Amino acid sequence: MLGVASTAIIFNCLLRTWWLNGLCTGTLRYEVLKRAKSRCELCGVPNDEKALEVDHIVPRNRGGVDDLMNLQALCYSCNAMKRDRDDTDFRGVADTYNLREPGCPFCNVDSARVVADNRLCFAIMDNFPVTEGHTLIIPKRHVAEYFELYQPELNGTQSLLSQMKQEISRADGRVSAFNIGVNIGIAAGQTVSHCHVHLIPRRDGDVENPRGGVRGVIPAKQSY
Repeated sequence: MLGVASTAIIFNCLLRTWWLNGLCTGTLRYEVLKRAKSRCELCGVPNDEKALEVDHIVPRNRGGVDDLMNLQALCYSCNAMKRDRDDTDFRGVADTYNLREPGCPFCNVDSARVVADNRLCFAIMDNFPVTEGHTLIIPKRHVAEYFELYQPELNGTQSLLSQMKQEISRADGRVSAFNIGVNIGIAAGQTVSHCHVHLIPRRDGDVENPRGGVRGVIPAKQSY
């Protein structure tokens, strides 16, 4: 026989699982699990070993929304640890998404240039394209480096990268490959201190020898 305390704990866990999974039934839950490849996004355990729960990254009581970019798949163990031990202070996080920097070219982009967007990111065509269709994916929040992006922004960036890749491929049958690149810091060639991800379409024969790809940031090291 279980004691009253044990029964209460089990009941609370079941209630939490029901509530978490109930908040995003159907298509949204499917998309979260598909993106995670049916593995916990923290420890990597597959769904057939530990049941996965869909939970908010920024909690609802801290302003988090029921949106694909703010949801993650965690096994019941990681989700329990996150609930009990995560001491991250999310107060004010929602407000930081509205951070814009006067004079920053990516904080003040003409809306006519935006070719796609979602809640946290947008896409524009590069003003100095490396190839036809060269696109930039940019977080709306003013943040200097890719490594400073919040997880929802990473999700949003990935979503737009996939969307723009598909649109570019549909629009131009000559596109046979892509480069994705991020310059982080002056030594890496970053000239605008607002994070942006380059999506560069490639076509057969656009350079004599494409071997090495992004290794070409140091030309002598591209070929190997």
